[in-house]
Parts: sequence; structure tokens; C-alpha cells
Amino acid sequence: MDTTTPLEHDLRIIFAIQSLRAFGYGFASVVLGSSLADGGLSDGQVGLVFAAILAGNALVSIAIGLAADRIGRRRAYVLLLFVMSAAGVAYALSDSVVVLVLVALTGTLSTDANESGPLTSLEQAMLGGAPPEVRARVFGRYNAIAYLAGAVGALAGGGPALIRERIPNLPTDQRWLLVLTLAGAACVALTRRLSPAIDRRAGRVTAPLHRSRTEVSRLAALFGLDAFAGGFVVSTFLVFWFGRRFGASAELMGLALFCSGLLQALSSIASGWLATRIGLLPTMVFTHLPSNVLLILIPVMPTLGSAIAMLLLRSTLSQMDVPARQAYVTALVDPEERTAAAAFTNTARYVARPFGAAGAGLLMQSVAVGAPFVVAGVLKSLYDVLVFARFRRVVLPEERRGGRTETEGTAEPPG
Repeated sequence: MDTTTPLEHDLRIIFAIQSLRAFGYGFASVVLGSSLADGGLSDGQVGLVFAAILAGNALVSIAIGLAADRIGRRRAYVLLLFVMSAAGVAYALSDSVVVLVLVALTGTLSTDANESGPLTSLEQAMLGGAPPEVRARVFGRYNAIAYLAGAVGALAGGGPALIRERIPNLPTDQRWLLVLTLAGAACVALTRRLSPAIDRRAGRVTAPLHRSRTEVSRLAALFGLDAFAGGFVVSTFLVFWFGRRFGASAELMGLALFCSGLLQALSSIASGWLATRIGLLPTMVFTHLPSNVLLILIPVMPTLGSAIAMLLLRSTLSQMDVPARQAYVTALVDPEERTAAAAFTNTARYVARPFGAAGAGLLMQSVAVGAPFVVAGVLKSLYDVLVFARFRRVVLPEERRGGRTETEGTAEPPG
């Protein structure tokens, strides 16, 4: 006899969709970079396409925060996944910069397998319906799946070029972006199995944020600071810096980033376990602060091996705050505010991050080659201190209600 509750069933479906999306985004990140480089586009045009992807994530996340609960979370989810599938077709078949930019503005493409604009916001709102006692572990597994599937997708993304060395008649790299279309189509099919409970209490007649507007605004500002700092040390910068500082090859750095992704996946699971014992906010802060110290130490390491070791050591801690942060946002607000809260706090991160990336080059040129690591570590530490000082005395609504949520019964995180 199947004793799976509707909530547990829905969590499994969302996890499956997340794995397909993350694989598709990881695969596309490699293939897209290669196809744009070989497609005759100028550096400015390529930059415009990536800027449009980031802008689309931010703009459509805002739209989802304002409208998703009115039209229904599941309906909005299906629509975005369908557009994601169509975006794969457009990118696989078109060389027009105008088309690529317009499609990027739909918000259904991503430069990061773990955070992908409005789709991530919707999923976080839906996962927020998990009972408080397991919610942190649910978000931990959700992020672990993204890291693992994205890393595997990125490895697979190098496959077409390797195979073409032996089979020259394979389709061009650009055509392989249809993998994103197939992933999106499979995701759409899976949404048909979501239960009506996923939309429970989603409808509303009030503003997207009412009781929690002030707290969400403060969180969004702080999350923006953290994302701005993180923009100084994005993966592309790390590959560039290690190559310039130590002469590290792209192959070596690809392996290092893959190992980093695996460590981040394991730490996401550990984060859920830790948060159930010491709390969401302490997990956010007390795992993040040591990782910032390790970040600052990377540029002072004397050898390539020791610098990579420090990078990997930081990876065991640097993302442990993410599941706790996502769970904290959904716990801080009322159930009907979850979609808007996730969308607005995520949008703050999407908007702030590119400015940090732009500043990394200026710091290297005008201050020192290792300056981005130091500035990022200091700003991230400041974020930790501010978020703890501001929210350590905030009592979550569920704590006032004795742990009761809108979800009936309990559920275990699906394994």
C-alpha cells in the first residue's frame, strides 16, 4: 500500500524537474559559450546576450512575484518550463542577436544551475509548504540535486566537441542546445503529475507582500550585498585568476570546479541536518563566516596546489547557507506571501551580482591581482554580521504558532 502523502509526491516531482533543469543548464552553459565564440558574434554582442539572460531572470522574477499566485503556481510553472523548452529551440537554430536577446529576456535561461530566475522562486515557494521540522532538509536536498545535476551537465557539455574529433559529421555545437529543449519538454510532462495541493492557499486578494513587506525588504537588501560580493569571485573569474596567477590549465580548473560542485552538494545536505539542530539563522551565519576567511586566504597561498586546496576547502562551507537562507525566507513570511518573498529576494541577488563581476577586473587592474578575493571576503563577512544582528531576535511566525503550518500532517524529505 502506497502511504506517500500528496506533499511528498509533489516534492519528488519538483526534485525531478530540478534535476532535469540543472542538467540542461549545466550542459547549455558549456555549449552556449562555445557556440557563441564560434558563431561570429563580437565580444560586445556576446556580452549583450549574457546581460539579457541576467536581466530576464530579474524582470520575470518580479513578474512572478506579483502575478504567480493569482494565476496559480502550477500554471505559472508549466508556462515557464514550456518557454524554457522553446528557448532551447531558438538558441539551437538562430544566429540573430535580436532573437537571442529577446529569448534571453524571457527569464527561462540561466548562467547558474543552482539559481535560475523565476523558476527557482516558484520552486522555493512550493517547497516552503513542507513542515518546519523537515523544511531545511528539503531545501538541502533541493540544492544538492542542482549542484550534482549541473556538474554532470557541464561535463556532458564537453562531449560533443570531444566526439567530433572522431566523428566529424556530428551536428555543430549550437544544435546540441536542443538538449535544453528536451529537458524542458520532460519537465512540462512531469508537471502534469503535481497534485492540486501545490496551489493550496496560493490565491489572494491582498498585495503580494503585506505583513512581511518590511522584513523582506531588509532581507533583499542584505542578500543583494552578499550577491554583489559573490560577483567578484564567480567561476569564470576563478578560472581566469588561477590561469594568470599560476598558469593553471582550463582542464585542471574544470576538474577543480567539478570537485567543488560535488563538495557543495554534500554540504547542502549537511546544511539541512545542521539547521534542524541549531536553527536556520545560525546555520546561515556561522557556516558562512569561516568560508569568507578561507576565501581571503586563497590569493596568499604560495603554490597552485595549496590555492586549489583552499578553494576546495572553502567549497565545503561556502554554500551551506543557501538551503538555510531559502528555508528562512519561506518561514519568515505568511504562506500566501512565499512566492513574492522568494521572487523579490532572489531578484535582489540577480540585480546585484553582475556589478561585483564588473568590479573584479577593475580591482585586479588598479589594486592587486588578489584584491577581488579580499574585497569579496570582507563584504560577505559584513553581510553575515548585519543579517545576524538584524534578525537574531526576530521570532518566526511558525514559532509563535507552535510549529503549525498550512500543511496538514507531516512529511519526510523524499530520498
